[in-house]
Amino acid sequence: MCGRFALLAKTDLARDFFDLAEMDDLTERYNIAPTQPILIVIAGERQEPGSNLPERKAMLVRWGFMPGWVKDPRDFPLLINARAETAIGKASFKAAMRHRRILVPASGFFEWRRPAEKGAKAQAYWIRPKKGEIVAFAGLMETWSSADGSEVDTGAILTTAANNDINRVHDRMPVIIRQEDFSRWLDCKTQEPRDITDLMKPIDDGFFEAIPVSDRVGKVANMGPDILEPVEERADEALPEKKKGAHAPPPSDQLSLF
Repeated sequence: MCGRFALLAKTDLARDFFDLAEMDDLTERYNIAPTQPILIVIAGERQEPGSNLPERKAMLVRWGFMPGWVKDPRDFPLLINARAETAIGKASFKAAMRHRRILVPASGFFEWRRPAEKGAKAQAYWIRPKKGEIVAFAGLMETWSSADGSEVDTGAILTTAANNDINRVHDRMPVIIRQEDFSRWLDCKTQEPRDITDLMKPIDDGFFEAIPVSDRVGKVANMGPDILEPVEERADEALPEKKKGAHAPPPSDQLSLF
């Protein structure tokens, strides 16, 4: 997954999909970028036995994870993603994996296909679910406290290897949590990280569709619905071979999650 996604869902749809106790009206957002506020869903207070009242709550956090032990944010990189394969043991995410797992509502995400030909333009894609209007990315949150006592709630999105559909565009994608697994993922009291590793895998082939869009999505200032309009897809070329851990720089001011 690249560094942009969108949330276009109606408030009632999001409230019902996540079984939320309450939720402020959603504003359609077409080009959500790192460091901006993002909507997340967390587990709320457990209800009395037999109660059918919603337990989950929605809140806003900054997209850009900050571990609690960081002393000066200026000396720490912006963590907008966490790799599912290593998050359990990585110092930055270990505590959040155990205590602060979240869901990130989204209508889809943007990704770029890098052509093999040197100097050729990359193709942007709007990747959305074929069925339904909303999905849930797996995420982590942390509240960072400064020396003066001020606090900032921060979050990151978990990524995993791309499935066969997305792999022609990019080799990574966000971890998708299905609705029937929301409770397991958010339950940090009884479900330890080792108990939910089966949820951190690529979503099934056929779940998403990739729609070619213009490279206007690469500019954070472009926030209107026109960035979702389909364009003619450039010739589908083989992806260039990459050295392990190497990625081509993103176009414009697009931030990469990898």
